[in-house]
Amino acid sequence: MRIMLVGDVVGRTGRRAFRKFMPELRREHAIDIVVVNGENSAGGKGITRKSLDELYQGGADIVTSGNHVFDKKDVLDFIEEEPFLIRPANYPEGAPGKGMCVYPFKAKNIGVMNLSGRSFMPALDCPFQKAEQLTAELREAADIILLDFHAETTSEKLAMGYFLDGKVTAVVGTHTHVQTADECLLPKGTAYITDLGMTGPIDSVLGVKKEIIIERFRSALPARFDVAEGPAMLCGVLLTIDDGTNRPQKIERIFLRET
Repeated sequence: MRIMLVGDVVGRTGRRAFRKFMPELRREHAIDIVVVNGENSAGGKGITRKSLDELYQGGADIVTSGNHVFDKKDVLDFIEEEPFLIRPANYPEGAPGKGMCVYPFKAKNIGVMNLSGRSFMPALDCPFQKAEQLTAELREAADIILLDFHAETTSEKLAMGYFLDGKVTAVVGTHTHVQTADECLLPKGTAYITDLGMTGPIDSVLGVKKEIIIERFRSALPARFDVAEGPAMLCGVLLTIDDGTNRPQKIERIFLRET
C-alpha cells in the first residue's frame, strides 16, 4: 500500500497546486490513500466548505488540521458531519469535531489521528497522554495508524516520534511550513519526518506575501496576513507499507514546484 501525506495547504494558491499536482502524483506513484493538512486552506487560516470541497476534488481522502481549524466560524456548520475531517484530539472535551478517524480501504482500515503540540502553541491537553489513549483505541480498530502532529518545535515532534515508535505506522509533523530533510524509519520501525512542509506559494514567507512579513518584523506592528500568489509548491511524503505486516518499508520526501 502507498499512502501520501501532504503538508499544510495555504490559501487559494495552495489549493490550486494541490488540485494540479495530486492527480498526477496519484497516477505516477500508484497512491492508494491521500491525507492532507487543510487548516490553512481558506485564506491562509481556517477551513471553509469551499476549501474543504476543493481538497476532496483534488484527491484528498482524509483532511487533518491544527490550531487554526476553528478560525473560520462556518466550519462549525459541517465539522460534525464530515467523517474524514479531523481536528487535534487534545482540544478540551466538548470541542466540536473529532480527533481521529478510521478510513476503510479494501481489506484494510487506516486510522488517522491529529494532535497539537504545546510548545509555543495554544495550551491544550497533553498530546502525549492523548496519543497513548488514541493509539490504544486505534490498535483495536485499524491495521495502519498515522499521526499528524501539528507542533512548533522540532524537539516536541522528535519526542513524539520516539514515544510512539513501534506503536504506530507513521508520525509526521506539520505547522512550520518548511519541509525537513530528516525522513527516516525510527529504530522500532515507525516512519517519521519532523515537518511535511507547505503546499502553497513559493515566493512568500510561509505562504504569506513576503512584504507584509518583512514590514511586521521591521515595525513590530500587527498586519493582516494575505496569502501570496504566483507559482506554488507541493510538499509531503510518500509511505510504502508492506501489505502483509502493515509495517512501513520506505518513507520518501516529495517536493514539487511550479515554474
